[in-house]
Amino acid sequence: MPVLVASDLDRTLIYSSAALALSSPDASPPARQEPPPRLLCVEMYEGEPLSYMTETAARLLAELARTAVFVPATTRTPEQYLRVELPGPAPAYAVCANGGHLLVDGVPDADWHRQVTGRLAVECAPLAEVREHLLRTADPAWVRKHRVAEDLFVYLVVERELLPRGWVKELTAWAGSRGWTVSLQGRKLYVVPGPLTKGAAVREVARRTGAGLVLGAGDSLLDAELLLAVDRGWRPGHGELADTGWTAPGVVALPERGVLAGERIAREFLGAVRKAR
Repeated sequence: MPVLVASDLDRTLIYSSAALALSSPDASPPARQEPPPRLLCVEMYEGEPLSYMTETAARLLAELARTAVFVPATTRTPEQYLRVELPGPAPAYAVCANGGHLLVDGVPDADWHRQVTGRLAVECAPLAEVREHLLRTADPAWVRKHRVAEDLFVYLVVERELLPRGWVKELTAWAGSRGWTVSLQGRKLYVVPGPLTKGAAVREVARRTGAGLVLGAGDSLLDAELLLAVDRGWRPGHGELADTGWTAPGVVALPERGVLAGERIAREFLGAVRKAR
């Protein structure tokens, strides 16, 4: 039986320039300064490099993709995901839009999408209600962009330092009473239907592939359901899960932060796959 490895991408395996370090503000400086890791660009956008991983992580991921069923599991839309050029063979499956789309050989599975949208129609408040609330309550003084992703969820690009104290907490309570989840990742604030999860899509891929062992990794609250759906998981030392102290049986909290956490996660994945084989 194959081993399935499902991983979040942004701030878990791949990192923007702004997220490469993600150092803790109260962290002590290292006793010995290590040379910076060599980086590989894995995403270009409008002619400019956007996302990176270390060269070591790229080598590990390429081997992982050849020895296991590797499934990127991202909140990105399919279009945004397809900009990323991961090392190794192209994944046969990918989870996009937080589970709203299941890509098979790069093409969205229409039946899966219909199942998901059918659940959303009966299990949570409509997208229009959530979007209207955000347009009414989010101040243009600190909101840079309003976006609707694939007619499934909403996200804002915000200036975090200008966010009013308590606003995210109030939004979380409002959204939760309507079956929606709030996640603040860097400068992006996501409001996502509760039933829309990466975990559900990963379970479907495990069913289709007959996977005997499922591994996973993620850093945000939107990755919690993914980590609950796997047999073994890892989270980095940064992100919402680390900030809230979230944990679960079989999930290892790693100390590494930033791009080096991505390298550690790739190493842990490959070690677990080798052991299983």
